[in-house]
Amino acid sequence: MSERTGEQPIIYDWNEVARRGKVIGAGFTLMDETLRDGIQSPSVRNPSIGDKLEILHLMEACGIEYADVGLPGAGQQAIDDVTRIVEEARDCKMRLTPNTAARTHPNDIGAAVDISQKTGVPLEICAFIGSSPIRQLVEGWDLQKMVGLVRDATRLAVQNGCTVSFVTEDTIRSHPQTLSALFQTAIEEGADRLILTDTVGHATPDGLLNLLNYVRSLLRAWGAEHVKVDWHGHNDRGLALTLNLFALEHGVDRVHGTAIGVGERVGNTSIDLLLINLKLLGIIDRDLRPLRAYVEKVSAAYEVPIPYNYPVFGSDAFRTATGVHAAAVIKALQRGDRELADRVYSSVPAADFGCRQRVDIGFYSGRSNIQFWLHEHGLDVTDARVDAVFALAKRSDVTLSDDAILRHLVSGGLLAEREAAEAASFVPSYAGIAS
Repeated sequence: MSERTGEQPIIYDWNEVARRGKVIGAGFTLMDETLRDGIQSPSVRNPSIGDKLEILHLMEACGIEYADVGLPGAGQQAIDDVTRIVEEARDCKMRLTPNTAARTHPNDIGAAVDISQKTGVPLEICAFIGSSPIRQLVEGWDLQKMVGLVRDATRLAVQNGCTVSFVTEDTIRSHPQTLSALFQTAIEEGADRLILTDTVGHATPDGLLNLLNYVRSLLRAWGAEHVKVDWHGHNDRGLALTLNLFALEHGVDRVHGTAIGVGERVGNTSIDLLLINLKLLGIIDRDLRPLRAYVEKVSAAYEVPIPYNYPVFGSDAFRTATGVHAAAVIKALQRGDRELADRVYSSVPAADFGCRQRVDIGFYSGRSNIQFWLHEHGLDVTDARVDAVFALAKRSDVTLSDDAILRHLVSGGLLAEREAAEAASFVPSYAGIAS
């Protein structure tokens, strides 16, 4: 989009100035925590198993490689749901790989092992333990006890044919000596992945890089460079998405997130926004039009509204009522250039993500907004209609709803009831917009 044949670039991209190769290399994967960590939010509804299966298929459609599908140790309902989800992934021959979370406790590990054996799927178990000094103080744990829990849990899982990804909760606030002892124990017992977490959203880019450098120095010293490293972040400081991209730039093997960032407190990294940024950066090349259906499904199933100003999928993401902005979009469409219209007042091409530009009418609007609105609702553009709606907009202190505009035209004798009903359900087309 930044260049056209025989023309000057229409976007000068400062993001690309002096870049040395790709910001993020190939070989990383994504893990979706929506069905496990996302459900821990106290504001969500636990979806039905039917909803969970539909969500799983939408993850697959978006090309997400891994999904944490639950915590079997939470009880029989969790065991039943995780079992059914693992069966679905198996029977549908999904590319997506399901895994489960577990405390470093034999009951949790045993529940996950039972599901693995019942389904015939060698599960990855993400076994976690709180590792920060503040957590140790609250729990009354000493390091010897923690090492014993990690050793026994990892050994039990590996001996029963499961792989172990070892998770230290609150890694970013944990003491190096504690991390070293726990990591070494897990690796010695067969863990092949370490999951570094920012459980309370404390990390900054400097902190993440310091932690990564320390962990890699341990792996080199132990001759364990084969052990993969994940990053799992929360959004308490509003840095979660930035930190995920930063982690990938610095070679992390897998990063985690949830749809719309659902999760405890202010939530996790938004995996949908992560995918969008990876595509816009040119790091991945996949069809992300199903992403909108995924986000909307999670919003409905979890009963979590999408904020109006949420990037890409919020109701205002590609919506304008400002006269100058709307006029630019309309002029691009008059040229028959949907791509140009998508980019003139947006850094994100709406069509790539199953969305479209929308021009509304409000107190900042000009007549071109109204002409466009009438056209895209299948109505003849007349001076009388434009004048009537323009006058209504200028005395309003809110953006006008479609229903308010139609009722105003009907009450003014400028539109029949039948025409209003047809306009309310009209499917817009940008073809033939009058100049």
